Amino acid sequence: MKKIWCMAGAVLLAFPTFAQETMKGHPASFQTQDGWSISALYQAAAPEQKTVLLLHDAGKTHTDFASFAAKLEEKGFGYLALDLRGHGKSTGKGVYTSFAKEGVDNDYNKMTRDINAAMDYLKGKGVAEEDVFFVGAGLGANVAAKSASLWPSVAGVALLTPVTNFRDVLPISALRVYKGNIFIAAAADDKKPFLEASVIRNVAFLSSGEGKVTFATAYDKKGHELLDRWVSAELLQWLQTPQKPELKPDVIETEEDPYAGAYEEVAPSTTEEALFPSILE
Repeated sequence: MKKIWCMAGAVLLAFPTFAQETMKGHPASFQTQDGWSISALYQAAAPEQKTVLLLHDAGKTHTDFASFAAKLEEKGFGYLALDLRGHGKSTGKGVYTSFAKEGVDNDYNKMTRDINAAMDYLKGKGVAEEDVFFVGAGLGANVAAKSASLWPSVAGVALLTPVTNFRDVLPISALRVYKGNIFIAAAADDKKPFLEASVIRNVAFLSSGEGKVTFATAYDKKGHELLDRWVSAELLQWLQTPQKPELKPDVIETEEDPYAGAYEEVAPSTTEEALFPSILE
């Protein structure tokens, strides 16, 4: 009997039971300015809805967005999920592990050309620049930030665990140029990336202004795992309402002349006493 169970165990080890989640959409392929053939998956948006350009982390592929893509599709968002150059099926001219790790003109920095080709593809599908969101994880976050300076009219840019320098892809200078809506997410358990994401948030705030920057924090995880574990619901909400509404002061009627219709503006309430004065007196 023991031998039978051991053989069964060996079969289970040889044939894992888990299966990778699939994504809806149609296979797409387009050429970059420098000759890369980029593989992607395209799902059209519902009428009057936005399209999300999904940019994965280093060593990942478009399928690492599978869980989030399903939630996008449920809400009517379209998406174009790329295999960035050197990853997945976009490896015709080499693999990312052979890319130079330094230099402003290395292939990591040239991934902005992958985004340019993707945007041209979406334009051919009738999707306007202002109807596109960039969502990037890890390396994809830095590439998304850099690309935002080249596509300043996109609806918004979401950065999941961005850092100040990934293989010399530098987001800060680009975010000084971009003035649109920005979502940044980072986990506090790893201090260095969290502090770097906080610096990026501060730069974005100074550039884009109050109300256009959302900073989401979590307990742990990075990139794709951070998205799936903690912030997918918050990111979905941001995609629907990327700009925070303007805070308006509370308005109270003056006691001196209750029938005159005169009103006095006061700052937004911040204490229980201010909210419920008649109860607490």
